[in-house]
Amino acid sequence: MDILTALRRQGGVATHRQLKAAAGRPALDEALRAQVIRRVARGRYVLPDVVDGARVEAHRLCAVVGLRSAAASYGWSLKAPPDRPELVVPRGRKVGAGDQSVARIRWQRLEPSDVDGWRTSPLRTVMDCATTLPFDEALAVADSALRSRRLTQADLLMAAERLPGRGRDAALEVAWFARERPANAFESMIRAVSLDVPGLRLVPQVRLLVGGRRIRPDLVDRELRLVVEGDSREFHTSERAIDADCWRYDELVLDDWLVIRVSWVQAMFQQEWVASVLTRAATRQDLRLGGDLLRRRGPLRRPTTIGRA
Repeated sequence: MDILTALRRQGGVATHRQLKAAAGRPALDEALRAQVIRRVARGRYVLPDVVDGARVEAHRLCAVVGLRSAAASYGWSLKAPPDRPELVVPRGRKVGAGDQSVARIRWQRLEPSDVDGWRTSPLRTVMDCATTLPFDEALAVADSALRSRRLTQADLLMAAERLPGRGRDAALEVAWFARERPANAFESMIRAVSLDVPGLRLVPQVRLLVGGRRIRPDLVDRELRLVVEGDSREFHTSERAIDADCWRYDELVLDDWLVIRVSWVQAMFQQEWVASVLTRAATRQDLRLGGDLLRRRGPLRRPTTIGRA
């Protein structure tokens, strides 16, 4: 797989390890020299047009880079990069139809603390994504923000609680379920789907001991003995990686775990089918264990306030 395809598969941002696994170190070095990709932080790379294009348009329109464009500038993992720059302008500002065809405009009042130079601040970026994007996309941004250590879950919960209007409930839900452990947007997508499966409690990156070794599957429900793996085969094409994947899968199965594998395409574009598979897998495991665990767990609570969540 080439560097650009690998980056787009990761929502326009990717780590050094992901790109090296997908295309090899020489291709990564050449892409950097040719400025096909851009490094925004140690070990984190982006498509230049995602960040630079947004910054140029923001400067031209006296706007602030926001939403997914701002998230990409921080090196956060996205479900998909925006098809055009996402910008924030003051309420009441007139923006012509031509400019609106070039950039997605959000009219919003920003406080000085909401702005970090030419882009929205990390906290403002997560809150705007949480109130604007579908839940799965917003969760991927929030997970990545926590993973970057720029914010804590407490920061997100307090900011969401202070929001006025209709967006508050959506922001609270994203903040409540956000976790730093998912490795990328791929895992965040699967977890977002799993949250609607009654009784299923998938936890990212849980350490398990199987076959005498410690491993960390992508998502684990310990009580159901259910493992869900994001099958990013494009990043595991070497003979050594394939051998490791086979060992991991076989040892889990022989240790009486049910292993469900989900591809990138399925996680991104076939979420109804993924939800069906996870529902059937959880039901199967529950029946094997006596048929009472899912009922006792019940559905996940969706927070309406921090105190009562």
